[in-house]
Amino acid sequence: MASTEVVVIGGGAAGFFGAIHAAQAPHTRVTLLEAGRQPLAKVRISGGGRCNVTHHCFEPSQLVLNYPRGSKALRGAFSRFQALDVVRWFNAEGVKLKTEADGRMFPITDDSETIVEALMFAAKKAGVVLRNNVLVQKIEHLGDSKFDVILKNGENIICDRLLLATGSSPSGYAIARSLGHELEPPVPSLFTFNIKDSKLHELAGVSVNPATVKLLISNSNPDKKKSARNQLEQSGALLITHWGLSGPAVLKLSAWAARELHDCNYQAKLAVNWIPSLKVEAIKQILLSAKTDQPKKFVSNYCPVDISLRLWEYLLDKAEVELEKRWADISNKAIQQIVNVLSASEYAIAGKGVFKEEFVTCGGIRLQDVNFQTMESKICQGLFFAGEVLDIDGVTGGFNFQSAWTTAWIAAQGINAEFYNPLPIAKNADQ
Repeated sequence: MASTEVVVIGGGAAGFFGAIHAAQAPHTRVTLLEAGRQPLAKVRISGGGRCNVTHHCFEPSQLVLNYPRGSKALRGAFSRFQALDVVRWFNAEGVKLKTEADGRMFPITDDSETIVEALMFAAKKAGVVLRNNVLVQKIEHLGDSKFDVILKNGENIICDRLLLATGSSPSGYAIARSLGHELEPPVPSLFTFNIKDSKLHELAGVSVNPATVKLLISNSNPDKKKSARNQLEQSGALLITHWGLSGPAVLKLSAWAARELHDCNYQAKLAVNWIPSLKVEAIKQILLSAKTDQPKKFVSNYCPVDISLRLWEYLLDKAEVELEKRWADISNKAIQQIVNVLSASEYAIAGKGVFKEEFVTCGGIRLQDVNFQTMESKICQGLFFAGEVLDIDGVTGGFNFQSAWTTAWIAAQGINAEFYNPLPIAKNADQ
């Protein structure tokens, strides 16, 4: 029996995982093309060099809630291959994962090279032919699921199946377009907020957990579903930096509001609730009690709520309350001003920062043009997709890796020559 030639473009997590599993099929030869000198670059740097492999969430219906885009399509996909399957796969490859308090899962070595080495070894063991420093110039669809992959060095590779796992690379998007696919416009996701407030910057390193951050965009679409509008408010740990605000709460908000923030050129108002566990009236009563219980103490020296004294002093200044006043002398008006800054401090977002541990894009291949039973294109027979090239993104790196592992695994099953049974391609995308 003649072998099935499979070409995988993109040597990241999705590309490697797809190549490894596609190569398991008999009579299948897999070639993995990577444009860079070194594959798995994103795996190496993610999670601060530790690699947030997945998330400790083993119920598909709960797992999908962490995807601003792609949750509906992933529900069925996760029922076939989910986080627990990833844990088991790496365990079988000799890599044990651990779970941290926030649910993120890392190799017990705390070293992303452990993951890189496992993937490289598994690919070699499966017979995957890895080629680095290879640039694809263009791809021609020859019909009957065959492709001519034309490299920039002039070489041609003829293959029977093509897996596009190019992440957010513009070259990958260009290939998809050339083969008839349309894209949801790619925009950044998972980023920090630049805040022009020098006094806030002086608190760099201070964290609050939990805090709630809410995006206030005047041109936000009023027709948007209430559930979607609610995603413009997120809770979690908040970290003050020397440029503004970061931490899980901000990163989650940047993911859910990726398009809204892009549309307003990353200029928007942000409201921060520093103590979301308390209702406004409860905060007010605590402050009034401080007047009664600690009348002689300076307001700057006695903080009756659970935040650091440095942050308390900053918020008093923001509320325009004199730091040297005693609690007994604090007026009811000043009490209300303190309540306001504790529960809804407003800041002007002045651009996005870079979250160096993750590079995630919102947008990509339109999901309605992909068969999620196989990850095969509904437009171009024999073309498959996996990973971030699709319009799928999660709220942290672990969720993004999980969608990469899952879509790559499903694509490999679809590619499998023994079971390959392509759906008829519609004459146009609307059919």
